[in-house]
Amino acid sequence: MKVVIDNAIPYIKGVLEPYAEVLYRAGNAFSAEDVRDADALIIRTRTRCNRELLDSSRVKLIATATIGFDHIDLEYCRQQGIKVVTAAGCNAAGVLQWVASALALIAKADGWQPQELTLGIVGVGNVGSLVERYAREWGFRILRCDPPRKEREGGDFLPLEEVAAQADIITFHTPLDSTTHHLIDDSLIALMPSTGTIINASRGEVASTEALRKATQRLCIDVWEREPNIDLALLDKAFIATPHIAGYSAQGKANASSIVVGAIAQRFALPLTEWYPEAVKPTLRQPIGWQEMCRSIATHCDLVAQTRILKEHYVDFEALRNNYHYREEYF
Repeated sequence: MKVVIDNAIPYIKGVLEPYAEVLYRAGNAFSAEDVRDADALIIRTRTRCNRELLDSSRVKLIATATIGFDHIDLEYCRQQGIKVVTAAGCNAAGVLQWVASALALIAKADGWQPQELTLGIVGVGNVGSLVERYAREWGFRILRCDPPRKEREGGDFLPLEEVAAQADIITFHTPLDSTTHHLIDDSLIALMPSTGTIINASRGEVASTEALRKATQRLCIDVWEREPNIDLALLDKAFIATPHIAGYSAQGKANASSIVVGAIAQRFALPLTEWYPEAVKPTLRQPIGWQEMCRSIATHCDLVAQTRILKEHYVDFEALRNNYHYREEYF
């Protein structure tokens, strides 16, 4: 049995070696030769899993330590009988705390309290639902947009255009697919309050770079089109700018590694289905008041410092992302 693993995935080195031949590669350096005799791949977003990579391989399982799957050709995998497993929900609390830090900075800059504002949440899955839960407790009026959930469940989900028109702050937590590509475009931005705020911690391609460059709204951006070669005019304009690390908590990374190892264990009957990194202590969700969060969040998730670092060292985007010190979740 052979497994090829992205060498930037933490906590995983040494776990599968007693049971398999393991090859570590940089995520953007996986080659057809590397995977030709592999049974499984453990990847991140930097590995494009498509016909070009997989066509001559015997791969039967791709486990991605990410919540997104836009880097995987799902139709090709389906045709070839390759199972794809994602780490859905693994980093929800990490993204929540990044969003909370952004909200705290915006509130400090503008002098408002949550009860005075409407927060729009676009994409109410694992991440968006957690953002909603805490934002409601803090006092925000919440508007939700999630067309797939609206179709399945009904409920009070609104069309995107209504959320955009009414929300003071709108935060995006959607996957990237044909329905969400450039969801944030000129026409949507035109509906938003000119002094509002756009938060994107989903996927870079959910927003049109050109549209964001022309926007009058405040921009809080963690994900970018054409990473790592991000648009410098947009970077300069952004109020908050980080190198795709919103979900980079120790617990989020440990959750992801546990999920992908568990997927390998289940598929190949290895005694690792309950494995979790010993170095990380899981965090239990607990309430935190708005004022307490605003006082404490920068100690755990300092977006001012991260923004300064990215703006000064944008050429090192990939290194900043890969070498980011995983923060501890605390609520």
